[in-house]
Amino acid sequence: MEKMHFSIFINAPKEKVWKTMLDEDTYRQWTDVFMPGSHYVGDWSEGSKILFLAPNETGKMSGMVSKIKENRLYEYISIEHRGEVEDGKEKEREWAGALENYTFKEKGSATEVLVDMDANEEFKEMLQDIWPKALQKLKKLAEK
Repeated sequence: MEKMHFSIFINAPKEKVWKTMLDEDTYRQWTDVFMPGSHYVGDWSEGSKILFLAPNETGKMSGMVSKIKENRLYEYISIEHRGEVEDGKEKEREWAGALENYTFKEKGSATEVLVDMDANEEFKEMLQDIWPKALQKLKKLAEK
């Protein structure tokens, strides 16, 4: 596992950025960059199970099985990835325990969003390309 870091400044208060990032409708919009049809099933409350899903090439739902490890409203959220959903079935993976963390820091009237995550070598290049695009889309949505 390798640690990856991404960040962006968004000209909006952290409460608005948080809501834009995590509310179901806007989540679907900015995460479409990762995979068209991306969405989640579950909620962001600490300790809860959450599935991050998108239709695969056959139209079946695939994605990640995760748990919200920590949630400090408008400040920090930590997602622990446990496994994958393949063709509708949950499977634990060897990388279980990998973290994806979002930190929201208000800087005057803007918010800095920091993304820190564990990534497998096989996904590193793809994530380096996609995360900046996703954060730009989040910025555009939050600054409306």
